[in-house]
Amino acid sequence: MHLEEFLHETTIVLAASVAVVFLSARLRLPSIVGLILTGMLIGPTGLALIEDAEQVETLAEIGVVLLLFIIGLELSISQLKGMGRAFLLGGGAQALLTSAVTFGVALAGGTSWRVALFASWAVALSSTAVVLKLYDQRRETHTPQGRVVLGILLFQDFLIVPLIVLTPVVAGTASASAADLALRFVGSLAAIAAVAVVARFVMPKLLDQLVGVKVRELFVLASLLICLALAWFTHSLGFSLALGAFLAGILVSETEYSHQAVADIVPFRDVFASIFFVSVGMLVDLSFAMTRLPLLLGLAAAVVVVKSLAAGVAARLVGYPLRIAVLSGLALAQIGEFSFVLMEVGRANGLLGDEMFQTLLVTAVLTLLATPMLIRAAPVLGERAASWTARGASDEPPEESRALSSHVIIVGYGLNGSLLCRVLSEARIPYIVIELNGATVREARKAGVPMLFGDASRREILEHAGVERANAVVFAISDVAVIPRGVRLVRELNPAAGIIVRSRMVQDIEPLRDAGADEVVTEEFESAIEIFTLVLERFHVPRNIIRAQVRVLRGEGYRAMRSPSGSRDVSDAVLEVLEAGTSEIYRVGESSRAAGSTLRDLDLRRICGASVIAVVRGEKAFPNPSAEMILETGDCLVLVGSHGEIDQALVCLDRRDEILSAP
Repeated sequence: MHLEEFLHETTIVLAASVAVVFLSARLRLPSIVGLILTGMLIGPTGLALIEDAEQVETLAEIGVVLLLFIIGLELSISQLKGMGRAFLLGGGAQALLTSAVTFGVALAGGTSWRVALFASWAVALSSTAVVLKLYDQRRETHTPQGRVVLGILLFQDFLIVPLIVLTPVVAGTASASAADLALRFVGSLAAIAAVAVVARFVMPKLLDQLVGVKVRELFVLASLLICLALAWFTHSLGFSLALGAFLAGILVSETEYSHQAVADIVPFRDVFASIFFVSVGMLVDLSFAMTRLPLLLGLAAAVVVVKSLAAGVAARLVGYPLRIAVLSGLALAQIGEFSFVLMEVGRANGLLGDEMFQTLLVTAVLTLLATPMLIRAAPVLGERAASWTARGASDEPPEESRALSSHVIIVGYGLNGSLLCRVLSEARIPYIVIELNGATVREARKAGVPMLFGDASRREILEHAGVERANAVVFAISDVAVIPRGVRLVRELNPAAGIIVRSRMVQDIEPLRDAGADEVVTEEFESAIEIFTLVLERFHVPRNIIRAQVRVLRGEGYRAMRSPSGSRDVSDAVLEVLEAGTSEIYRVGESSRAAGSTLRDLDLRRICGASVIAVVRGEKAFPNPSAEMILETGDCLVLVGSHGEIDQALVCLDRRDEILSAP
């Protein structure tokens, strides 16, 4: 292909992508959906603006390599340990159940076992990019459903590499004898072991040397080199490009430079990955899709049902109640972007003919298009599902909760909740915790923490926790969909209870106050307070001034942060505080004019306007000292006055040779 033709087609792809993704953003659709639609629009069976997708597919393969590299970078061992049951049990159960049902249905439909098995793998994978993007927009990433969904998605991302490696074996293009399979398996383990050794002993030293040069371009080039070189190396050994890129990511992830590598590679990944999704859309045969639309819609609906049920069962196995299972199941109901990668590998190895490839491809696209609607509908469906059960996914309350009164109900046993439990225990204040994670409940109960498994937005759960007798209820979770319902329910069941809510964003304050919360503590604002406190302390602004500013801002319900231009009342209040009196401590040194002088001799009030309200000598304090008191070296004078008066007094006290004139 000539350069002119390549630039022409690339320009068309980028121009169409910008236009359609812009429209998708306006319609609140994920960008991936817009990119796939772009490919369908400009592809050979659409407007035919690009008739030969070969060059675009080459760029798309680079996008796939970079996608796998980023996944390897982000799949650190410590992160996987933190996922625990959601990753291993939830991800394993979801993949196994989805694959088993799909395999059985495909076999029953007359498909060969090879194609049926491969199709079950493709269907099992969900879309990490689409789901996490939607969850981030809805601020559900740190919710219970967000945690279980992320664990399952990470398991699927990890699964894509062995599936790609096994595809030639299932297709019969690679030898499937026991010896060959064992050799292939041992080869994979050897590659992983080699990567582990290099990551442990070689890579940190190499990156140290590169970073030491302090040339940013060198580190970017090195990261791309590691990614592409390992991809080429594994491909030359008969494995896939994806395996090498994934191993390269794992290799770099175990160094301290992994975050910088992610930051440097992400722009390249986003560009090439966008082209990848456009190429997926270009592969769709629109005439095939239109002639078989009822069948394809039925297949897409069946996939949504099967995957929702499988993921829901997986969430239940992890220990979450029915409502969270419904939310998680609907979020994972689509066929994901790495299924497209797997389908291309299957087609290249002869597993998928054109008709089967198009059937899977269009079905996957339809499920992706349905994902935003499914996630939006999930909370309502989850509530209805929970209401169908007698106890709303609860279990029997612990015996001690029945006797509690004037206690604190803590919703959530994360960092905030567990710290609060510790403080309440030390203060001998009774409390009970409501938690949705079954594993967390079991572990905490073993440690003697009074726990109740259930959903705090359910009336039965709150009643089991003795909400009508509670003195306070603290929502220490970050589920923005659940908290307002829980707050309203607590206020209904116990109008006198104090309700304290943790929130991530300042914009949540008004809705939560309207729901009935007495206090809303926002992480966004509290971190801002901590930052400006540290900055002001570094500039030696008196602590009482800092405390006054914090008090004014908090007392106004963060109004200064919630208004685009700030609250005039708050600004005036802060200015009044800054203009008001402050205090300072001055230590009398040997060269100070104060040493050996009396307070009358100094006459600070007349000269500077500041007053000495106390003198501290050693361990003894002299409040309201006499004007005749002789000051000694080492005395500490407590001064009060305005900022200007204090500054003038400090200059006066440091000068021996003359007395400053009064202003």
